[in-house]
Amino acid sequence: MKLRFLTALALIMYCGSSAAADVAAGKEKSAMCVACHGVAGKAKVPIYPNLAGQHEAYLAQALQAYKNGGRSGGQAEVMKAFVAGLSEEDMNNLAAYYASLAH
Repeated sequence: MKLRFLTALALIMYCGSSAAADVAAGKEKSAMCVACHGVAGKAKVPIYPNLAGQHEAYLAQALQAYKNGGRSGGQAEVMKAFVAGLSEEDMNNLAAYYASLAH
């Protein structure tokens, strides 16, 4: 019962914070992402993932994980450099922008 309450509370808190995400601001920040992830989040090089249409929560979590060292291997070191200067708001805005795009 306590676990359900805590899970529901965490979900409500996350949904409340993601609702404030600004898609337009995310689009502006995405200029630094285009070189690898392509225009509108569709990568042309297979080693870089497409971001268009990904789940917003997943994208926000992934950016946080790169920033706090929770992801390693592959292109993690490159991503760490890109996210180092991003605020939590920036990451949420980027996640909202890419989630809003069609696959």
